[in-house]
Amino acid sequence: MSAKNLLVELFVEELPPKALKKLGEAFAGTLSESLKAQGLAAADAVATPYASPRRLAVHVTAVAAQAADKPVSHKLMPVSVGLDATGQATPALLKKLGALGLDAAVVSGLKRAIDGKAETLFFDTTVKGATLAEGLQKALEEALAKLPIPKVMTYQLADGWSTVNFVRPVHGLVALHGADVVPISILGLAAGRVTQGHRFEAASATVSLQDADSYAAQMEAEGAVIPSFDKRRADILRQLTAAAAKLGGGVKPIEDDALLDEVTALVERPNVLVGQFEESFLEVPQECLILTMKANQKYFPLLDASGRLTNRFLLVSNISPADPSAVIGGNERVVRPRLADAKFFFDQDRKKRLEASVEKLGNVVYHNKLGTQLERVQRLAKLAGEIARHLHADAGQAERAAYLAKADLLTDMVGEFPELQGVMGRYYALHDGEGEVVARAVEQHYWPRFAGDALPADNIGAAVALADKLDTLIGIYGIGLVPTGDKDPFGLRRHALGVLRILAESALPLDLLQLLQLAKSQFPAEMLADSVAVDVYGFMLERLKGYLREQGFGPDEIDAVASQSPTRMDLVVPRLAAVQAFKKLPEAEALAAANKRIQNILKKTAPPEGEADVALLQEAAEKALFAAVNRLTPVVSSLVGNEDYTDALTTLAGVRGEVDRFFDEVMVMTDEPLIRNNRLALLKSLGDLMNGVADISKLA
Repeated sequence: MSAKNLLVELFVEELPPKALKKLGEAFAGTLSESLKAQGLAAADAVATPYASPRRLAVHVTAVAAQAADKPVSHKLMPVSVGLDATGQATPALLKKLGALGLDAAVVSGLKRAIDGKAETLFFDTTVKGATLAEGLQKALEEALAKLPIPKVMTYQLADGWSTVNFVRPVHGLVALHGADVVPISILGLAAGRVTQGHRFEAASATVSLQDADSYAAQMEAEGAVIPSFDKRRADILRQLTAAAAKLGGGVKPIEDDALLDEVTALVERPNVLVGQFEESFLEVPQECLILTMKANQKYFPLLDASGRLTNRFLLVSNISPADPSAVIGGNERVVRPRLADAKFFFDQDRKKRLEASVEKLGNVVYHNKLGTQLERVQRLAKLAGEIARHLHADAGQAERAAYLAKADLLTDMVGEFPELQGVMGRYYALHDGEGEVVARAVEQHYWPRFAGDALPADNIGAAVALADKLDTLIGIYGIGLVPTGDKDPFGLRRHALGVLRILAESALPLDLLQLLQLAKSQFPAEMLADSVAVDVYGFMLERLKGYLREQGFGPDEIDAVASQSPTRMDLVVPRLAAVQAFKKLPEAEALAAANKRIQNILKKTAPPEGEADVALLQEAAEKALFAAVNRLTPVVSSLVGNEDYTDALTTLAGVRGEVDRFFDEVMVMTDEPLIRNNRLALLKSLGDLMNGVADISKLA
């Protein structure tokens, strides 16, 4: 029978919106891969996922009604074990055959073949291919078992006795191979062709699907449902853009992919409408209003051309009434108390100065092994001041910002919206008369908050941000809470990456290891191990490699720089750029190989004593290399000192001829001790010179 397209749909109660996209992709992916593994779907079969608030479905192309038969060869045992001297089956062989459902009648037909060093017996047979009903049943069970379900529900089936487990109660199962129903069952449901459409907008209570290929079209036309997550998302985005454009004035909806995904998971047929609230609420910081509209109501706030919040917003409705005024009015009534709460919190918080909350941080435990938030703030202030001094910035401003940095944790607004920590600190600091630099640093000391986030705008902000992250790294790592696997409850990997990005991308001339040691010195001596700074540095070096891979550098290039344990992060990328340029030179491969050879020679012998002595040079080749090293050393050292790394490596390429000649004509490990030591000293000088920018042996 020829292959047909397949559709499988689970009709469920409302699925968790934040998980819907992953659930849909996982369901489609696992089910289709299982069909491919069973030979029921071709390797290039296309699986199209569908996911809406009340359904998970997948459409798979070219699925066979039955998989092809497969030849199978069962390895039994060595001939010497399975057959006796007369060629008859031994008890061991008969037992093995019995386990396979066979008897002595097949012994004469067993195949012999060499397996390893022994002649071995094999039983060849053909396994009948799985039928679609068998294979799809297995694939569906596997797909459900592997779903990334946030939390499983246990619910009772219609018989009143049986219970099953799933993310939400399932009320319908569709399985169509072309136009034919595939007889499978799951979660107490037998497959059919009937599903349900939109709760309120569908043309009829049920939708009877004609075949697998008509699913999307029928659901849209008869069920008033757009089953494709991606199509629904694109439709919402189109409507948001069109609604904003219709309002004019350059207004545009806020961009938020996570919010867009969540709203897509809440509606089956989106209808974007415009709402508004009183302009008086705009006196509240727009971050507060935006967050409450997004987090609590799933609205898209509208910003003007300059990025300021307007008093209008876009809502995505799941119904499309002829007169939407009731829907709009209802949403406006719901959002008003939310905005009023934000205004109340803001007004209450401004009645007391921000610094009045600092001492109260002494009642807030940071970690039971690391003390209170007040003790932490005191460490941050000292550390931020020291970092600012190293940057020739105002240490007093850095200390003041660090002192105030955590005070907004005790405000009503941050208590309601923890996401606003730092943001509200800036507003309250400005209200209290703090300078713009200090207020900005209070907010930006959390930056970068996630991958790709902005960095602090100035050295004061950078100093406080570094202090905050370094204190966390040293403290949490130091008490043994090291990240393992995907578990990192204190975000140490994120903090490490933040420190690396600030140092590298802001080009701050600070030594990372010294910063870690400085952070460690802020803790009581007995609290943390002496090695914690070095341990955290090693942890961060691994994060550095990942960061550099994301920047597009190759593994060998990264290894060439990272293997030297760099501590100046601002110089790492320039060194890597120089390595990339060096690799393009025709001399690069030979010099990298020579460098590796030098390192191997030096590893196998005791370190040479002193420097190479011109009086002990014998061969013309070693004299030429000695002259070249002496000629290039001051030039390369000067270039490295001036951070002209590319020119330094390019200059080194000029020594290739002398290096090649040396290894062709000179025996390094000669029997004469003085000559041998002199040649080793010469190679060490050459190696040090060649590795001044990076360990180029890693490029070999």
